[in-house]
Amino acid sequence: MKTFNATSTTDEVLEGIDLRGKRAFITGVSAGLGIETARALVARGAEVIGTVRDTAKAHSATRPVRDAAEQSGGRFEIISMDLADLASVRSVSEAMAATNKPFDLVVANAGVMATPFAHTKDGFELQFGTNVLGHYLLINRLAPLMRDGGRLIMLSSNGHRFSDVDLDDPNFEHTPYDPWLAYGRSKTGDALLATAFDARHRHRGVRAASVHPGVILTELTRNIDPAAFQSAFAAMNEQHLALGNPPFEVKTPAQGAATSIWAGIVADAETIGGRYCEDCQVGLLVPDDVVLSAFSPGVRAYAIDPVRADALWVKAGELVGEVF
Repeated sequence: MKTFNATSTTDEVLEGIDLRGKRAFITGVSAGLGIETARALVARGAEVIGTVRDTAKAHSATRPVRDAAEQSGGRFEIISMDLADLASVRSVSEAMAATNKPFDLVVANAGVMATPFAHTKDGFELQFGTNVLGHYLLINRLAPLMRDGGRLIMLSSNGHRFSDVDLDDPNFEHTPYDPWLAYGRSKTGDALLATAFDARHRHRGVRAASVHPGVILTELTRNIDPAAFQSAFAAMNEQHLALGNPPFEVKTPAQGAATSIWAGIVADAETIGGRYCEDCQVGLLVPDDVVLSAFSPGVRAYAIDPVRADALWVKAGELVGEVF
């Protein structure tokens, strides 16, 4: 089997692979990684259904995906869905169930990052409610449609290292709100969802993994003041160099989406099942007492802990009012 790394692109990972007859469901296909993930799949003949919040914006933004589908014979469809509105998630999942068409791959790609304090339509803290609870409800409602041997990919981040989830105060009712702390909690939550989902579906060959795509400058940073972001980025890079690391390089969307494609299509199922992946390989477990820069690779144990994953699973079910 070929090996890939941090600079590998989606096209390199999928070289020589025919995806005709395969179906994928991807959240958040109107920008950055979502567009590239969808494009790479339809370019090999797959059928992709992608969700967006703004269909008008998505129509122009997804032109590269539609062009790739036209050239390859693949299919691409966008549908409106808002992860911050559980009624919207339920409506879309019910529409998918009504078609009774199976999926080979589900990619929980959409998300928000470092937002000001706000709540979802259902009253949850915005980042946890969108990134974790919205996807928890969606992936469980789509699970019956996933073919045996299918895969779920949850977009996490090395930002999980900012914080474990707080199951006692998920909505910051008793904790001072910090946008990066909330983001860290939500990305740990996404990784734990993959671990929990994998444990519940591996018996039929459906596997799940979480993915850190790397640092890519996409619309995910839209809630952050540009000057503040540049200052923070420079400080993180200085720390990275001070720890003896080589100069850090931002990834392109094609490099960032490669790990989702690798884990979702190419990698050995047993290798990635329940794990955290980055740079087209399984991430290394890093002890909590080891100092890492913001750009260093590695996953903290709490983000893939099966016991912690089960606890989040139960809590998420209680919060959304549906137990799976």
